[in-house]
Amino acid sequence: MAHSPLKINHPPPGVIALGRLTGEIILKRRLYTLDVFTNKPYAGNPLAVVTDGDGLATERMQSIAREMNLSETVFVQRPTGDRALARLRIFTTTQELPLAGHPVIGTWFLLATLGVVPASEGSVQVLQETGAGVLPVEIEFHQGRPGRVTMLQKPARFFPARLPSKALMGALGLRVKDLHPKLPLEYVSTGIFNLMVPLASRAVLKRIHLDIHALAQLMSGKGTLAYCFALGKRGEVFSRGMIPWELHEDPATGSAAGSLGAYLVQHGKLSVGERLEILQGVEMNRPSQIRVEVTAAAGKFTPRVSGTAVRMFEGEIDA
Repeated sequence: MAHSPLKINHPPPGVIALGRLTGEIILKRRLYTLDVFTNKPYAGNPLAVVTDGDGLATERMQSIAREMNLSETVFVQRPTGDRALARLRIFTTTQELPLAGHPVIGTWFLLATLGVVPASEGSVQVLQETGAGVLPVEIEFHQGRPGRVTMLQKPARFFPARLPSKALMGALGLRVKDLHPKLPLEYVSTGIFNLMVPLASRAVLKRIHLDIHALAQLMSGKGTLAYCFALGKRGEVFSRGMIPWELHEDPATGSAAGSLGAYLVQHGKLSVGERLEILQGVEMNRPSQIRVEVTAAAGKFTPRVSGTAVRMFEGEIDA
């Protein structure tokens, strides 16, 4: 499906200075922040989005993401082909990611409010270019305003987590007996790899006390975060996303939520097509609600992850 050229309704960036040391041109670029996987301000997972990211070097985007000091910062660019409406480049404070959940949900909510996606009653589907490929996004509109945004992730891949349980649980400040007795530790990817850590109860989830250096050593090169979760009633899960780098914990992790949905279907705790509601970020005072539904085809499980967002701040950044 071909799309018209990316157009965002705000003034174009203007030249403001030349870099003193490098002679590079510095522009004013539009910067927005949102709270994602929530419909209330000051909850959910904060996100920064630079909507005019064309022309920025990768190193500069990484520097801006480090300056924002959030779990992710997104740079919206023109797509490299004619299939997608926009290209999203997603950065943590330390690296670029091929795909992530709350950056996709938040960015497309923002682009819909800015008129990049024409308002229409009901659902509109667009294609986005990411490091994981060209993937669809669905945006629901009500009375001309964007609401729930849904992303389709890649079919899940499963790999055994050959980690010493005692060392892993020690890194989380827990004991081996705090693990769920019937569910395995497992790496799952629906775009990026995350470690699924099933716990015996929500009370155990609340006791996590992270040793970031121990977790980083155990997960080195194997996964983005440890997604610790406890089952509630059918179709309900409580979770915490423990990050083995500076930020320590993620208030809402859409990529891991999709992986968890596929994991639960794989292990018989969720049915194909059944709605899963995940509550994350409570222990951080950033409650977040993530919805997941998993489809199955040719023996593969593909999650759809959805949520809402709230636009918080907007301004300009020199870059």
